[in-house]
Amino acid sequence: MVRRFLRFVVTVALVATALACSNAQTPAAAQPPAGQKPPTEGQSEFVPVSELPPADQLPAAPLLVTAYAFVWVAVLFYVWTIWRRLNKVEQDMQALARRSQPR
Repeated sequence: MVRRFLRFVVTVALVATALACSNAQTPAAAQPPAGQKPPTEGQSEFVPVSELPPADQLPAAPLLVTAYAFVWVAVLFYVWTIWRRLNKVEQDMQALARRSQPR
């Protein structure tokens, strides 16, 4: 059961990584649109993010939400497994107490 869940988590992580990488620009797509001058070797001045074209802006919010969601799911899974193991230990202790009662 745990192995199956871990396989599922790894598969979801790989698919999410593949989707994130597929949204990245390729060097051919990174060429400036017609009518704009090509970028120089280095940037000569500060450019605010609000003035950048949408293709150059990093969508941080979806990545941040995904990271937090993954961490919370992992924590909840860990707590759930500990809770199940603790219940099993309690059941074993109750069974042992029933068997060891004097008759």
